[in-house]
Amino acid sequence: MQLPILSLITLFLSLLTTGWLKQRFSQNLLDIPNDRSSHSQPTPRGGGLGFILAFATITLSTPLGSTYFPQLFPETLIRAPQPFLLQLWAILTPLAIIGFLDDKHNLLALIRYLVQLTAGGIALFCFGPFPQPWLTQFGLPGQLLASSLTLIAITALINFYNFMDGLDGLVAGVTAVQLGFLALYLNQPFWWLLVAALLGFLWWNWSPAKIFMGDVGSTVLGATVAIALLNADNPIPAWNALAITLPLTADAIYTLTRRFIRRENIFKAHRSHLYQRLQQAGWSHSQVASTYIGYTLLIALSILLWGGVGAGIGFALVGVGMVWGEVYLGKG
Repeated sequence: MQLPILSLITLFLSLLTTGWLKQRFSQNLLDIPNDRSSHSQPTPRGGGLGFILAFATITLSTPLGSTYFPQLFPETLIRAPQPFLLQLWAILTPLAIIGFLDDKHNLLALIRYLVQLTAGGIALFCFGPFPQPWLTQFGLPGQLLASSLTLIAITALINFYNFMDGLDGLVAGVTAVQLGFLALYLNQPFWWLLVAALLGFLWWNWSPAKIFMGDVGSTVLGATVAIALLNADNPIPAWNALAITLPLTADAIYTLTRRFIRRENIFKAHRSHLYQRLQQAGWSHSQVASTYIGYTLLIALSILLWGGVGAGIGFALVGVGMVWGEVYLGKG
């Protein structure tokens, strides 16, 4: 019963902390609507700090986990929970700090990316590259290439989750489902605490949002999903689990590709993601977020039931959904 109790505590702590931040940031950290915004009222941002603080408080106040709450950790972490928690927060802390500073001061992209590369490098050092046996069989050159691809993938996830954080409840809701799935499928029950923290945050972030997640939250969530995948014990489930990221990553990759083909500046802010175009076509924030959450749930269920075949079904579902979206938008 310890995990449900701790999760409930985390949820309420996140709920209270985010509510306090909403009041505090409503004076000095407002997101003012502009021509690229999907909201019409000034709304405080940086609310992701609420679920981060709640998650950190619980994970770091349980004698680093193992002594009193061993049920929270998979077998590999019961033997050495301290390194995992120290590694986790060594990766997430710089991202949270630079994300919050960016929410407040709009930092240069180069500074943000250097911090993201550093965090990705720490993750790579702590957990090793994502399993790529077709590369690592070639010795040191293959290992270096596998590590480079993993580092690129980590920073891509961090940025993709940031790109997709443009509608109320979208990234928080989808990521809560993703982490719940990863906790089950990869035997990492530790992530249920962050799921609980996200549910507390969603009370304030669901449409109409009272506070936005901001870069402080979205970049941390992207890194967290990457950590969960890197920490998988078995390469086959790890590869299958990649499909759970598709509702967010496929939209981001598709939009980048589409803009590149059109010779648009891919580094310039825009409103051409599929989720943004659906909202512009008349869908409400909650309708778009619920659709993406629903797709994530379908993919999770498919993988849990059928493994690799389910992952393939997930790819197919997202592909069909994106084609349908383009057809629907083209008729509008």
